[in-house]
Amino acid sequence: MKRITVFGGSKPKPGEPAYQQAYTLGQLLGEQGYTVITGGYIGTMEAVSRGAAEKGAHVIGVTCDEIEAWRPVKPNPWVLEEMRYPTLRQRLYALIDACDAAIALPGGIGTLAEIAAMWSQLQTGASARRPLLLIGAGWQAVFKRMAETLGAYMAEKDRQLVAYAVDEYQAVGLLPTLFE
Repeated sequence: MKRITVFGGSKPKPGEPAYQQAYTLGQLLGEQGYTVITGGYIGTMEAVSRGAAEKGAHVIGVTCDEIEAWRPVKPNPWVLEEMRYPTLRQRLYALIDACDAAIALPGGIGTLAEIAAMWSQLQTGASARRPLLLIGAGWQAVFKRMAETLGAYMAEKDRQLVAYAVDEYQAVGLLPTLFE
């Protein structure tokens, strides 16, 4: 059973389009039999966890003491297994190291850090090669602009380590092809 880490923002709330997108992604991953790994807390992490759990998937939440000291939050109720670490850095690399593939939903600084850390690990060979799939026009625009302005610093082969999907349906449809 493949383990899919989902990166995404903590801001979306139930009833908002971004929360619904994450919930649907969780459902789709659960329907395909994937184990889902998230940051374990609120926002898209909660929505993905909920959608996956409701479809019978195993849901792992990767949590840490530093986040809970910074913001009063506990793991969401759909986390079936908690992997807990003292630091944010340990949590970040656990999210990367524990998965067979990662999908990033729209998000902010934390999500960008997760994408960049995984991409760097893939580029240097510090992590085994596996899919890193970004959902939405926002990420594609960010990385396209980065390539246009800083392309001399990024080899084409390194750009190919990142795949893009327009939405959660396309992402889950692409996922099996990226494992080949």
